[in-house]
Amino acid sequence: MRSLVRFVLLFFLFPCSLTAQNMVVVSGMVTDQHNDPLATAVIAIENSAIGTYTNDEGYYSLKVPAGARTFIVSLMGYDAVKREITVRKNTICNFTLKEGVVNLEAVSVYGKSKTQKLREGVYTMNAVDVKSLANTAASLNDIINRTSGLKIRTEGGLGADFELSLNGMSGNSVRYFIDDIPLNTKGNEVSLANFPVNTIDHIEIYKGVVPAHLGADALGGAINIITKKEKKNFLDASFSAGSFNTYVADLNAQVYFPKTGVVLKPTLGFSYSKNNYKVKDVELWDEEQKKYILTDVKRFHDDYLSALAQIEVGVENKKWTDAFYLSGSYAKVNKELQTGSIQSIVYGMAERQQDAWNLSARYRKNDFLIKGMQVSAMLSHTWDYSLTADTAYRKYNWDGTYFVTSRNEITGRGKQMRHYKRPLTIVRANLNYDFNKEHSINFNYLLTRNGNRRYDELDAEFEPSNDVLAKHVMGLSYNQSFFKERLVNTFFLKDYVNQVKIEQNDLYWITNSKDLPKNTTNNNFGYGLGTRYHFFESFEWKASYEHTVRLPLARELLGNGSTVYANLALQPESSDNFNAGAFGNLTLAPDHRLYYEANVFYRKIQNYIHAVLSQEEGTMQYDNVSSVNMKGVEGELRYTYDDFLQLTTNCSYQEARDRNRLKKDGKPSVTYNNKIPNRPWLYSNTELTLTRKSVFAKKDKVRLSYLYQYIHWFYLTWEGYGALQSKSVIPTQHMHAATLTYSWNKDRYNVTVECNNLLDSKVFDNYMLQKPGRSFLCKFRLFIH
Repeated sequence: MRSLVRFVLLFFLFPCSLTAQNMVVVSGMVTDQHNDPLATAVIAIENSAIGTYTNDEGYYSLKVPAGARTFIVSLMGYDAVKREITVRKNTICNFTLKEGVVNLEAVSVYGKSKTQKLREGVYTMNAVDVKSLANTAASLNDIINRTSGLKIRTEGGLGADFELSLNGMSGNSVRYFIDDIPLNTKGNEVSLANFPVNTIDHIEIYKGVVPAHLGADALGGAINIITKKEKKNFLDASFSAGSFNTYVADLNAQVYFPKTGVVLKPTLGFSYSKNNYKVKDVELWDEEQKKYILTDVKRFHDDYLSALAQIEVGVENKKWTDAFYLSGSYAKVNKELQTGSIQSIVYGMAERQQDAWNLSARYRKNDFLIKGMQVSAMLSHTWDYSLTADTAYRKYNWDGTYFVTSRNEITGRGKQMRHYKRPLTIVRANLNYDFNKEHSINFNYLLTRNGNRRYDELDAEFEPSNDVLAKHVMGLSYNQSFFKERLVNTFFLKDYVNQVKIEQNDLYWITNSKDLPKNTTNNNFGYGLGTRYHFFESFEWKASYEHTVRLPLARELLGNGSTVYANLALQPESSDNFNAGAFGNLTLAPDHRLYYEANVFYRKIQNYIHAVLSQEEGTMQYDNVSSVNMKGVEGELRYTYDDFLQLTTNCSYQEARDRNRLKKDGKPSVTYNNKIPNRPWLYSNTELTLTRKSVFAKKDKVRLSYLYQYIHWFYLTWEGYGALQSKSVIPTQHMHAATLTYSWNKDRYNVTVECNNLLDSKVFDNYMLQKPGRSFLCKFRLFIH
C-alpha cells in the first residue's frame, strides 16, 4: 500500500522529466503588413494533423518533429504563406500576411481548430464554432440544440421560456456565462434565445464536471459564451424577417486605435414576433353539437419584443494592464402571456415587462507582480426590474372568446400588478500562476448577491417584502501537463457558501414560509479531478469526477411573480458526477477526415430540485426529490471532405430515475424506479453541409445545409400513475430544416434563406406545449473590416 501511495505522489505531484527527444517548439508572431497582430490565424504543418491558432495578441506556439517542415499560415481575407523551415531546436519564426486571397492547389492542411482543441481537453465538453454560423438565421438556442447530449425545450415561439437539458440534468442545474462571467449580469431578460449571435466567437459546453475557474455551483454543467476579440476595426450588421411577423436585427462593431490601445465596442440587438402560429387539435366548445371538438387555431396573445444595447470602452496593451474595460448595457423585454405551463390554460390579457440596466468593469494583466502570474477581476451591478400585470377577471378559450369570472387569469386570485426589483451584484477575482510549462495553479472567487423586493399596487392583501440571496463560490485548481502534453491532469476544490434572508410570509401554506428561520447560512464543499491521455492522433481517452453542490436560484426559491410559486423550504442539491470518454481523428484518405467521440456518464443526486406542475392552475413550484440516479451514453461522428462537405451525426441516451422507495409519510412510493417525467431520454441530430466556392464570381460562396432531429416518445407525468391506456405521452417527433446561404465579395455581403419544420409536423416540447409549424426566415448580413 505504501509503495502505491509513493507511486501516486511521484506521478502526480512532481514534474516529469521524460520528454520526447525529437520534438521542438516553434513560436512567434503573425502580423499584417502594418505590423498589427492577427488573431485566429492558422499555423499548420503540410500533410499532417499538427497545427494551432494564434491568440488574441497574434502569438502562436507549436510543437513539431525536428527536421525540414513546410509551414502554411492562413487567415480568411489574407494571402496564405507557405514556407519550408528546417528546425533542430526551439525556434522563433514570425510571419506576415498580406490582404487578399490566394488558392493553394493540391495542399492538404489539417490544423486543429480552436473548438477542436477545446473538445480534446480534460473535461467532457462540446465546443461549437459560432463565428462560422453568423450568416445563418439560427439563434443560440437553435445552434446549441444540435449538439450531442443537449436538448433545448421551449414553450412556444420566439421569446418563449425554455429549459435546457444537459446529460439528463435540466433547467437551473445548468449555469450560463459570458467570457467566464455569469450571463445574468446583463439581466434576466438576456438569454440564449435573444443574445446577438454576431458577437460570439464560440461556445464552451461543459457536461457534468465544471472547471473551478468558472465559479459555478452547477449540477449538470455550464455553458460559456466566448465573444469575439479581434483587434481590428469592423462593422457586423444583420436583419432578418420571417413567418409569424418575426423580425430580428443585430449590430456589432469595433473601433480600435493601435497607437493609444483604446477600443470601442457598440452592440445592439432587437427581436420582435407576434408568434401567431397555429396550434393544432385544441379543444373548443361547439354550441351546435354541444360538445368539445378538435380544431386548429392561431395564437392570439403572444407578442414578444426584446432589445439589448451595450457599449464597451477600454484600453489594451498598456504597462499597467493588458485589458481594462468599462461597459454599460440596457435590456428590455415585453411579453404577452398566451398559456400557463400547460396548453389547456389559455390567457388573453396577462403580460410581463422586464427591464435591466448594468454597469461593469473588468481588468486583466499577465505577469502581475511576478512573471507567470495572471490576474483578472470584474465588478458588476445590475438593476433588474419586472412587472407582471394580471388584471382581467376572464376565462379565455383558444378562439379568443371569453366569459367573465371572479378571478384573475394566472393564479385565480384578485387583480395583480406585481412588481419585482431584483438588484444583482457580482464580484469575480481570478488568479493563475504558472510554475512552469507543466504545472500551474488557479484560484477563483465569485460573489453573487440577489435582492428581491416585491410589492403590488392593486392587491391590498399582498404583503411587500425584501429578500436577499447571497452566494460565495471559491475554487482552487491545480493543473499538470506531462510527456509534451500527452498526459494532462487537473485537481480542484470548491467551497459554496449560501446566505438567505427572507421577509415574505404570504401564502405560507404553499411557500412554507411560516415556520422557517428568516436568516440562514449554509456551507458546502465540492471537489473533483480530470485526466486526459493522448495515445495516438486516432485515439485519446479522458475521465473526470466531481462532487458538486447547487444552490437554489431566486426563481426556484422565491418564484417568478407569475407562474412559479416560491418554496422557501427548498434545499440545495448535491451530486457525484462521473464522466469517461474516448475520441480521435482519422485520415481516411487525402482530404477525407473523420472525427469520433463517445462518452458515458453517471450522476448520483441528493435533494434533486425539479418542477411540480399544477394541472388545475397551470402554475409550477420547485420541490426536492431526495434521491435520483442518472446514467447515459452519447456519441458523435463528423466526416469532412476538403472544404466541400461536412456530415455530422450524434445520438444521446439517458435515464433519470426516482430512487425513493418510500414517500414522506413512510408508505411505498408508486414512482420508485420510474423515469423522471417530462424529459426526453433518446434523441439524435444529423446535419449535412455542402459548401461551394467561386460559383458565380471569383470570391463568392454558396452554403447549403440540411438538419434532421429525432426525439423518441416519453411520459409527460410519472409512469406509475394511472392506467396504461390513460397515461399522458409526448409522441415521437421528427423535425427537418434547411438553410441556403450565398456570400460574395469575400463574405462582405451574405443572404440566407431558412425553412424550419419543413414537413409542417406537429411538434411538442416542455409539458406538451406546441412549437411552431413550418416557418421561413430570410436574413441579410453585412460584414466590413
